[in-house]
Amino acid sequence: MTSRRSPVAVRLAGVAVVLVSLLAGCSAGPPSGPASSPPGSPVPGVSSAAPSGPVLPDVAPTPPDGRPLLPVPAVVAPGVVDPPPGTGLARYTGQRPTWSRCTRRVECATVAAPLDWSAPDGRALTLTMGRVRATASPRLGSLFLNPGGPGGSGLGLLSGFSTQGLEHWDLVSWDPRGVGRSTPVRCSSDATLDRLFALDGTPDDAAEASALNSAVEGFGRDCLAGSGALLEHISTADTVRDLDLLRGLVGDERLHYLGFSYGTQIGAQYADTFPEHTGPMVLDGAVDLGDDSPVDQIQGFERALGHFASWCESQGCALGRDRADVLATVRRILTDLDAHPLPGSGDRQLTQALGVSGVVTPLYDGAAGWPRLSAVLEQALRGQGSGLLGLADAGNERGADGHYGSVATAFPAIRCLDSQARSVAAADRRAAGLERKAPVLGPFNGADVFCPLWPVAPAPKTGRLHRVGDRPVVVVGTTGDPATPYEYAGDMARDLDSAVLVTHEGEGHTAYGSSACVRGLVQAYLNDGRVPQDGVRCTD
Repeated sequence: MTSRRSPVAVRLAGVAVVLVSLLAGCSAGPPSGPASSPPGSPVPGVSSAAPSGPVLPDVAPTPPDGRPLLPVPAVVAPGVVDPPPGTGLARYTGQRPTWSRCTRRVECATVAAPLDWSAPDGRALTLTMGRVRATASPRLGSLFLNPGGPGGSGLGLLSGFSTQGLEHWDLVSWDPRGVGRSTPVRCSSDATLDRLFALDGTPDDAAEASALNSAVEGFGRDCLAGSGALLEHISTADTVRDLDLLRGLVGDERLHYLGFSYGTQIGAQYADTFPEHTGPMVLDGAVDLGDDSPVDQIQGFERALGHFASWCESQGCALGRDRADVLATVRRILTDLDAHPLPGSGDRQLTQALGVSGVVTPLYDGAAGWPRLSAVLEQALRGQGSGLLGLADAGNERGADGHYGSVATAFPAIRCLDSQARSVAAADRRAAGLERKAPVLGPFNGADVFCPLWPVAPAPKTGRLHRVGDRPVVVVGTTGDPATPYEYAGDMARDLDSAVLVTHEGEGHTAYGSSACVRGLVQAYLNDGRVPQDGVRCTD
């Protein structure tokens, strides 16, 4: 990365947090339904027929607690293969990766890993990793990178990652299981994802609640039908085992690691699982390891939106006379989208859920994203939604051709296997609390019903993570981070043994690519073993 974060790294380090909002539902206000769906294109699991019979109650019946588990079909997902020759785990640890050029600067190799790590003689899946070779001597080994997600492509990150300051390392990353060029999760069509992302996530009556729950359940069924047993084996714990396999296959005794956003979860869980194999590790944009922080993610976005509003006031933008007026304008735009979607591009409309995503996406870029956000909000005031829709598409990894990247399907599948959530009612109660914590964005956040309605049982709950081996872990937090609020970094640094906290006083998601000070501290630690002073602050 250069002094400005690579767009690839920014999007993949944070895109899943946008999807948290989208897949959990991001709209409120009067009912509108899936306004962008073309006639005759029902949302999966939602009847297009008009309701009949008794008048529905104001509140939809709450689905019973407990996930609607389904039998796992015998479908073999693409990329699930026979295991390598041999028996037990030795058949995997004895592989020799064959590297070949896959992009202008990246070499790739494909290896096998057990589909089920508890049954290494069963079926295997494929993992694709990439490498940018060291260009300076002495070579220090392999530095593994992870962009976040869950569902971010490591190969995509590697393609845009600057080697400056890290020339002594082979930079290595991989598409985790369920993602991209590794064995991917297969779910719905692009058209179905379009309808799902546009669906009203804050239902006002029984019909809208039923539509939301049916669509979410239908999406989960599609994923199970397309992916089979893979959906049971894509947890973070599985990915951590894969990472240790890859470490050994590239010939390193210890893992050297730089992880962003959800990549900090992978790193912390790796250090706790394999402390004897953990080398220097940097975790930038720390997540909430215990999922019990009093600060919710939506509060991070609310803070960042407030910083944008203050900037907007200072610039004399057209959104309002002062900070409060700007925030009121943003809320009014999003509220109006529920009943009155705006024309977008082509035959697509900007619905409320897509509007929220369009507002959230540029906040990842910090101050660099504020002029663009101001411009598209001013456009929306003039009745045109294409700008916000374009930002929503960027955050959702939707290409100009209408095709979605793998994060759109891998993210919910991985997240819901890790999650212990089983209750729609509990999700509704939590959503109500978020409206009080974040008065501007909270009302549009909606209840996270995806995991309570997921058709696959949760993976075993992970215990409290704390071990890091005999090397310090460097945890980096940014005070204005929208997606991983700064408090998470302090919590992670306290939770992990021998961790040190580096604070970036700035805006945007993650710090390595935007702060020369942070970058210098990180590189000195990785290259020379110089541990930053705990509590050091960077102000650039």
